[in-house]
Amino acid sequence: MKRDIMIARLREERTPWDVLVVGGGATGLGCAVDAASRGLRTALVERGDFAQGTSSRSTKLAHGGVRYLRAGQFALVAQSLRERERLGVNAPELVRRVPFIVPAYRRHERAWYGAGLALYGVLAPSSGATRILSRDDVIARLPALRRRGLRGGVLYHDGQFDDARLALALARTAASLGAAVANYVRVGGLLKTSSRVSGVAATDLETGDTMEIPARVVINATGTGVDAVRRLDEAGAATMVRASRGAHIVLDTRFSPGDSAAMIPRTDDGRVLFMIPWRGRLLVGTTDTAAPDVTDDPAPTRDDVSFLIEHAARYLDTAPTVADIRSTFAGLRPLLAGSGRTSSLRRDHRVVVGRSGLVTIAGGKWTTFRLMAEHAVDHACEVAAITAPPSRTARLSLEATQYGGANDPVEAHALGRADGDEAIAAFTRDAARSGMARTVQDVLARRSRALFLDARAARALAPAVARILADELGRDQDWAAAQTKEFVETGARYLPPA
Repeated sequence: MKRDIMIARLREERTPWDVLVVGGGATGLGCAVDAASRGLRTALVERGDFAQGTSSRSTKLAHGGVRYLRAGQFALVAQSLRERERLGVNAPELVRRVPFIVPAYRRHERAWYGAGLALYGVLAPSSGATRILSRDDVIARLPALRRRGLRGGVLYHDGQFDDARLALALARTAASLGAAVANYVRVGGLLKTSSRVSGVAATDLETGDTMEIPARVVINATGTGVDAVRRLDEAGAATMVRASRGAHIVLDTRFSPGDSAAMIPRTDDGRVLFMIPWRGRLLVGTTDTAAPDVTDDPAPTRDDVSFLIEHAARYLDTAPTVADIRSTFAGLRPLLAGSGRTSSLRRDHRVVVGRSGLVTIAGGKWTTFRLMAEHAVDHACEVAAITAPPSRTARLSLEATQYGGANDPVEAHALGRADGDEAIAAFTRDAARSGMARTVQDVLARRSRALFLDARAARALAPAVARILADELGRDQDWAAAQTKEFVETGARYLPPA
């Protein structure tokens, strides 16, 4: 993928695209793949980097949502589990099965949790059977778990993936299918012909150049930003989504060695707590705290971090402290608007078509992005009277991405494994040349996951990465210095609040 080629296509193509997607997160990229795989002329624009928002800040789980069983949302869980299995077919190198253990510290908890999770296993039989574990079984699988009062537990399986890597795989797949996909292109208005949406007015944020991108139909897939785009079309459009914040801390795996994850089904305020091995670290997180302010770069609050540290300490043999945190991050979930606490809102999705033909896809979650995209493109074809074959993404193999994994020298550096400067330089050059990385954050947060694994180590790499990017992108040393400063300031948001 080369950005200059993509920008040229967007700027020079005067024949309307069949489908134009606004938003380069999970759902938008899924829409681009779905439309392009049906043979439609497809374009996508994203105002930041691909997956820069929520789609790179998830809990890294492809799952049905155990907690939705408690709320009786069986259809949603079954749907999510079907999509989890399909994701394993789409990208087997990016999705893996992980054993989860629900520890039981009170009488009757094993039987209670076991009954609920047995239904989870029935809804997804390929995941493996749910098992009741003895105290010794739990300790063998999670030796760092607090033993005092432990009565046993329940074992089940779910899926894990690297969200940013999967998003980049989707972008590469869409491009390989002929779509024009471009990051750092901001939509400032909608084009209309006879009161019907017929494209967008956009700005290349690198050059400041404006362009008009014509299209037969526009899909608004901007996550927490869908209402802002809808109000470009109808100023008084009602609110469709409410944002909730998911907060996470990242610890060394010495706090919970082994390949199993732990799921605590009910914290003090009723939320679920996950403790999951991820890329050589332990990821501790929870979701669904109301987020009244929608920002591009949310961060956990001091209360979020205290909550996670306190609850992790209740279940780990060695209690972590703030000083043990390698990184923190938060993401905003776009939940369909409703009354009550955000933790009570459903994770369903909804497609809405405005009077002018703007197609909006809202709600949902990473696990169901493919189905969401299928539904959005179906509606888009209907709006634009496009004859197209049905979606073929259920079994579509995604393009492999070379970023992340065992061969990532930047990630290795963040984890404390020595890698030469030349390896890091080569990784950065490739990210710029074929991965559309345009900033230091693009390289250190999403092409590599260094910022999420160890914020201090990532900040130390910023000057070297900035110099290499400046050379690759034809920028001067003032640009490199500004990028370094910006990343150091951004990286501070990934450290626990002082």
